[in-house]
Amino acid sequence: MPERKTRETEASVDAFIRTVANETRRNDSLIVADLMERASGVKAKMWGTSIVGCGKHHYAYANGQRAEICKIGFAPRARSLVFYLAAFDGKAELLDRLGKHQVRGSCLHIARLADVDLDVLGDILRRAFLHDADETSA
Repeated sequence: MPERKTRETEASVDAFIRTVANETRRNDSLIVADLMERASGVKAKMWGTSIVGCGKHHYAYANGQRAEICKIGFAPRARSLVFYLAAFDGKAELLDRLGKHQVRGSCLHIARLADVDLDVLGDILRRAFLHDADETSA
């Protein structure tokens, strides 16, 4: 199996965020990185070239090969901030209170932070980070 591209790197989160062309998305990304750090108690790291994440989630493929990904993460994309978060009890209720967003597959999409309740987003990030999947570590 080829080496995974989405792995923790030593690249600078701040330097990456400064490359985001859209000013609103760039400013929102700075806020989200801070929210994630406060929610997790872990410094944000780059995962691959475009995902900012906190913590590590370890898992195994069906073939037994082991891998890891960030426990919580986001990527500033052209149309929205895309969040990568675990499912957890009560997530649907929090999403109902979040504000304007979309869920596509397992990803949460937010076009602008001004459209959502940041306290609710912080709670979602905290609870997703604390979610105890089969094999996780911070």
